[in-house]
Amino acid sequence: MERKINRIKVMLAEKGKTNKWLSEQVGKDPATVSKWCTNVAQPTLETMMQIAKVLEVDLNDLVRFEALPEIDKKE
Repeated sequence: MERKINRIKVMLAEKGKTNKWLSEQVGKDPATVSKWCTNVAQPTLETMMQIAKVLEVDLNDLVRFEALPEIDKKE
């Protein structure tokens, strides 16, 4: 099952910005930003904070919260 963890692509569209623009703002390769936008890879927390700042959104707006499957806790 594919997990869409971040909402970077959605927020870029809402702000009328491109992957290329974001890559220039955060100093990352456009291919890396493309992977983030398709949820193939995830940026670090520090980079997510940077993205939120340049897009002028709350960090929570960039993260998709969903229920995770139950995990057996080891004691």
